[in-house]
Amino acid sequence: MPQTYFLASREFDTFIQDVRDTCMLQSHHQAYHTLRAVLHTFRSHLTTADALRFADILPAVTRAIFVEDWRPSDVPLPFPDREALVREMKSVRKDHNLAPQTAIEDVAAALRRSSIYERELDRVLRNLPEGAAAFWA
Repeated sequence: MPQTYFLASREFDTFIQDVRDTCMLQSHHQAYHTLRAVLHTFRSHLTTADALRFADILPAVTRAIFVEDWRPSDVPLPFPDREALVREMKSVRKDHNLAPQTAIEDVAAALRRSSIYERELDRVLRNLPEGAAAFWA
């Protein structure tokens, strides 16, 4: 069994705690919904091929959340400005979303500190549409 799957739960627990603490949230539940909102907002601006390229570099559980409830669109909208992205992120499961204004930056920082390889992340982001790298800056 690949270590990626064997250690997935432990790695995700560490990551979601980091998201919780970085976003200054009260619970893992709030951190999960914040992470989900950020990932789904990002995904909504990618083609299917680009989204799968990005998913390939995510840790197993984070990857599963990234593709959860996905309805791929042939023509995604371009990345808007940060304010619009924050509004979009806060609208994901609005009644369960307590994400702070800084959630995108906070999740990006936690993701870069997690088990993801930053060089690989930056390589993939360079090949995604304009605005993708800025999203995870």
